[in-house]
Parts: sequence; structure tokens; C-alpha cells
Amino acid sequence: MKITSRDNSLLRQAREVRDGKARESIFVEGLRLCEEALRSNLNIEAVIYSEHIARKDRAANLIHELESIAATTASVSEKLLESISYTKTPQGIVVIAARPQLTETQFKATQSTNPLLVILHGINNPVNVGAILRTGEAAGATGVIATRGTSDPFSPKSLRGAMGATFRLPVWTDAEFQEVIDWCRAHKIQTAAAATVNAKQSYVDFDWRIPTALVMGAESAGLSEKEVAATDESVNIPMQGSTESLNVAVAAGILLYEAYRQRSA
Repeated sequence: MKITSRDNSLLRQAREVRDGKARESIFVEGLRLCEEALRSNLNIEAVIYSEHIARKDRAANLIHELESIAATTASVSEKLLESISYTKTPQGIVVIAARPQLTETQFKATQSTNPLLVILHGINNPVNVGAILRTGEAAGATGVIATRGTSDPFSPKSLRGAMGATFRLPVWTDAEFQEVIDWCRAHKIQTAAAATVNAKQSYVDFDWRIPTALVMGAESAGLSEKEVAATDESVNIPMQGSTESLNVAVAAGILLYEAYRQRSA
């Protein structure tokens, strides 16, 4: 169908999903991310695309595939697409999909005998969340747990930063911090807190080869003393000069690639 009004119910729904007001669905924008959504077998609810992008071969093929599985498809003008886009420059195509939901039991079923998990606790920048997921997948992480209060890994900005990793990695969301720590302990997964002060050892001396969950705290304050104490170990990244801390996504990348190095040796 063709939509010509900004007040169309589907466009209103898309804006609600984009703004996080309809938590049961996620907003996926852009050709590459929509291709990833298709390959990941998400439950596609709606596809909205511009008349301009539909004339391009790659996009036309994608739209054709999405139309075969989506409940609703609609073409719009560039101006109407701009009214739902979360970027300054509309990317031509938007998919509304059902939010992937993994329970604790389902998450456990995805894990190997030697998991490498990332626990995101209180990280409030969606760009950082997306970057950590992207790096985590590249470094061999087997899953991500986002505690309650952490920026939504399925928000548009997080999805864009993760470049599809969110669809490929098992993600358990909205868990309480202590619940996750207890869960790891019950499943014999050591927890390692990324700490800038009073850390027990350097990250290169830590044994990443056994089942491990890396715990990353909020950008500004990191993990509290109580939260660090709740984990099995704490690790730090030595820094030169007057630098007090690293960006949380950069720090996670350094730690995860040390884990990758040890596990690949």
C-alpha cells in the first residue's frame, strides 16, 4: 500500500516504536540493518520504504523478500520517511519487528561449555552499548546480559552501533545485578569486574580461558565498591600519564581481546 499522510496509523506506530513507547517491538532502519534483521529470522511486523530506494536493485530485492513475510508493507515519500527516521538523513527503509526476548532459561540454552559473557550494568549511552555488542561478537563473546537500567540494546542507536551483532548474539535484558551474579556463580562462571582502582590484578594476568563473565559499569562512575565486591575478581587496564579512565566501550574492547588472545593460544 502507499501512504500519503503523516498521521497514518502505521507511521504513528513507527514513531512510538522508535521512541521506545512500544516496548514489544523494535525499530530497525537502513538497508544493511534490515538485511541483518531478515537473515536473523526476526518476526517482521511491518516494512516502510521510500519510493526512491525501491528503484535500486539491492533494495528492491530486499523489499521483495520482506514483503513475503511481513504483515504490512507500505511505500512512502522521502518526506514522510523523514518523519519517522531517527537520523537526520533518512536511510530509505524501516522495519518494525517483534522484540527478541530471551528468558534466563533460554539464554542458558544458547551457551557453550566455556562461555564468555559480557554483563552491561548501568551503561546509559546506547552508542556505547551497541559498540560493546559489536566488539563482543568480533572477540568471540557468546552472549550479553544487560541489567535493568542499562540502555536498551534494541534501541535504534544501539542497533546502529552494533551493526547487526544484537541480532546474532544471545541477549538477556532487564535482569537484576545480583540475580545475574548469582546466576553466574550457580553455573560456575567466574565474574570479572572492570575496575579502575583497587583492582586485584592486571587484565593480562587474569585467566580468561575458563567460563567468564566480564562486568562493565556505567560510563561516569563505573561499578560501586559493593558491586565490585560481589564479583569473583576485579581487573584493571594500566594507563600512562594523567588519564583516569577509558571510554567504557574502548575498555571492554581491550579486555575482550585479551580474553580472545588467551582463548586462542
